[in-house]
Amino acid sequence: MNIQSYFDPVAEYLWQKKYPDNSFFKQIHFFGEEFPDLKGVQIALVGIKENRGLARVESADRGSSEIREKLYELKKGFGAYRVADLGDLISGEKLSDTYQRIQEVGDYLMKNQILPIYFGGSHDLDYGQYLSYQKMKKLVSLLTVDAKLDMEEDGPLADQHTQEIILHQPNFLFSSAHLAYQSFLVDPSLINVVEKLYFEHVRLGELRNEFKEVEPLIRNADLLSFDLCAIQSADAPGAVNAEPFGLTAEEACQICWFAGTNEKLSSIGIYGYEPYYDDAANKTAKVVSVMIWYFLEGFYSRKDSLSFKSSDYTKYTVSLDAKPNTLVFYKSKRSGKWWMEIPHNETEKFDRVSTVPCSYADYQMAQKGEIPERWINAQIKLL
Repeated sequence: MNIQSYFDPVAEYLWQKKYPDNSFFKQIHFFGEEFPDLKGVQIALVGIKENRGLARVESADRGSSEIREKLYELKKGFGAYRVADLGDLISGEKLSDTYQRIQEVGDYLMKNQILPIYFGGSHDLDYGQYLSYQKMKKLVSLLTVDAKLDMEEDGPLADQHTQEIILHQPNFLFSSAHLAYQSFLVDPSLINVVEKLYFEHVRLGELRNEFKEVEPLIRNADLLSFDLCAIQSADAPGAVNAEPFGLTAEEACQICWFAGTNEKLSSIGIYGYEPYYDDAANKTAKVVSVMIWYFLEGFYSRKDSLSFKSSDYTKYTVSLDAKPNTLVFYKSKRSGKWWMEIPHNETEKFDRVSTVPCSYADYQMAQKGEIPERWINAQIKLL
């Protein structure tokens, strides 16, 4: 596959600028005069200009360049960066063609152990991000951060794409979790649909009250889809459908850091930037650039092997009076994170998850003789 043919180079004015040696730009490879050599690369930046999934658009086509301008100026963080900026994905003749290109690029990168970071474009592009897992022949878990659920029956595709993911055949979606939605933007009937599917959802207020308790949900994700409208308009005025309420920029960066530390996560998309509505300093572009920076910080702080039979983990077995008779937990000696074991059927077509992330609070609940809700939901999905 000639992946270069899918991309336009980074805008020349960005790589012709003078950057200090300790800048982010000086630590990465980029598509300027030549396409970067991907040998040894761990993370690929993929700019996207596609916006036909929106009802209205003013300037989303320059969003990726505005984000790069802020990102390149940041200081290098922790770790030895092995990052390449592949430039901007060339949109297809039709919107569906762009989905397919994202699918093909994502499939190629992940097969080569390269984690793609998509930025720019409308939120419905996560459909292509999701499709890139189809050939892996395993069940995957999706994490979405959005002020809405995007499961409408009509309207622009940016308001329907989550439903498209759920209904896609073949179905390889094991679980889905939705963070930071706002109740006054969501039809209660959609919440009922989510609960019947045993998908998890956390309102903005709930997330704020117990921020650390959402970390296991983030740690369970194979892919993260982040709509900038989940961030309050004071911090992200340039988000499509910006809302006065929402996450702070700091909270958005915390979610990205958690996602970066997730050894299981293999792609992330940050969508919905509209430069036309940003402020004079392009504040929203700066927020996105720092979100990417914190994701990289988390990535280069990964500690766990996820090999639960190794000496890196302590195994805890809790006896219960009712079925199941025992619950098995694992605690990482390196990071202090917790997982719990879920019985599964190895004869299924797809590989089944044998452990799911949890919190110390779940372990404490089991010690009291109660079965954690996370265990129940995971068990139901595996039946």
